[in-house]
Amino acid sequence: MTMKTFIAGHEVVTEDDALELALGTPLELWLGVADESAEERAARLDAARDILAEEPELYDRVTALVAKGLPCVPVPLSARSAVSSAEALLGGEAA
Repeated sequence: MTMKTFIAGHEVVTEDDALELALGTPLELWLGVADESAEERAARLDAARDILAEEPELYDRVTALVAKGLPCVPVPLSARSAVSSAEALLGGEAA
């Protein structure tokens, strides 16, 4: 018998599920998706900025989650795009 994990009534199946449920937003909002157009990226970053403006404590929650996960999670090369997205959000400019 295996134990299941639930967050706010939702079953956590993958690590991504846990992160999305902890953040309350899909990971793609912050990390982007493969082959997104410049217009899609701009819209995604605008939406992310709006969310951070309405919910400033989200930044602290994300930072805490990342800090807890860094020592045990290998960083893929695709993380560079996530860093660019984060810099664009914090700097208010498109990377």
